[in-house]
Amino acid sequence: MAISDVREYMHLSEDEVEQLGRELDAIRAEVEESRGAADAAYINRLIRVQRSLAVAGRLTLILGTQHRRTRVPAAVLGGGLLALHKILENMEIGHNVMHGQWDWMNDPEIHSSTWEWDTAQPAEQWKHSHNYVHHQFTNVLGFDNDIGYGILRMAREQRWSPYNLGQPVYNALLASLFEWGVALHDLDIERIRKGEKDPVEMRRQLRQILRKGRNQALKDYLVYPALSGRRWRTTLVANAAANLTRNLWSYVIIFCGHFPDGAEHFTEEEIDEETRAEWYLRQILGAANFEGGPLLHVLSGNLGFQIEHHLFPDLPSNRYAAISVKVRELCAKYDIPYTTGPLHRQYGQALRTIVKLSVPNGWTSPDRPEPPSPVRDRGRRSDDERPARMKELGVWSRGRSREAKAS
Repeated sequence: MAISDVREYMHLSEDEVEQLGRELDAIRAEVEESRGAADAAYINRLIRVQRSLAVAGRLTLILGTQHRRTRVPAAVLGGGLLALHKILENMEIGHNVMHGQWDWMNDPEIHSSTWEWDTAQPAEQWKHSHNYVHHQFTNVLGFDNDIGYGILRMAREQRWSPYNLGQPVYNALLASLFEWGVALHDLDIERIRKGEKDPVEMRRQLRQILRKGRNQALKDYLVYPALSGRRWRTTLVANAAANLTRNLWSYVIIFCGHFPDGAEHFTEEEIDEETRAEWYLRQILGAANFEGGPLLHVLSGNLGFQIEHHLFPDLPSNRYAAISVKVRELCAKYDIPYTTGPLHRQYGQALRTIVKLSVPNGWTSPDRPEPPSPVRDRGRRSDDERPARMKELGVWSRGRSREAKAS
């Protein structure tokens, strides 16, 4: 069921919602005031570890594959080290740096305006499609392009077509090629297909994607294999395996954050004149956490605390575990669902939804007792049709001139 009025759905008064907002603002202020040397040491240490893994992986593949006895072990070890390097860089470092979580350090290298990550999507396009569109309009049908990534039908309110019968196949392809699917995400293929995309902007974005994708492919599939000499094939396969591992891991983590049972969808009516406190409430209802130890959380970019990340996307990720304790207490106080569970269960529920929604609604029953909202053709909105962004969601370079004119 897509919610059109979160406050009414939760049976909360306007005063209760606003009080919840004030208490969440107080958590934000407390973390902002206490950021310091320990947080800076955390991200600097993590970057050193990630870069050491990259160097160790490359050297292992270049040197270790030269001898027959060590070729296979070196390929496995080198590919594994590279996979860890890419996962750390994409999840806990790149994703969070580009959210502006470490901008307060005023370090020109570890800053949202300068970081370019080790994946095919240009940072500028990621910051628009993710920081602004997804985080501002989390799970809002017609506004949040992350609902199915333009490939999958992920809500019963979305109109079914025979194309959706192939969802299990599309899902497997999206997971395996996630880096490249994300690279095309900000293009908004649906608007291009409908002829609604500005052709000048489309060509500019395509040039960015082709340049970034070319550099990624050259690095992983030409330059480093060439450095391995006669064993270039072994290095190429190991590099491909590292990228595949990173793709599958990133896909699973991201899908666990918004598509398990309990992660709600919303209609555009909900965001009409939405207050900051109501935005907070929608973030809690639209996200889902998963449980695990410290290593799992670091490797997932601390997105096991997806609810906390959506409430405070620009606060340091190493603080989310402590923040989650306070958010749980607030959810209990206001009788708000706090969706969490083991990683395998959260992904299993998301996968079940993908399969069920590959067929018409009448062929399956809803996962919850509430009847689904009427099916509507909720086409993608353009930036001009979306409300202004919240300041903590960050900026993207092509948006600065628009924002300057509006101010």
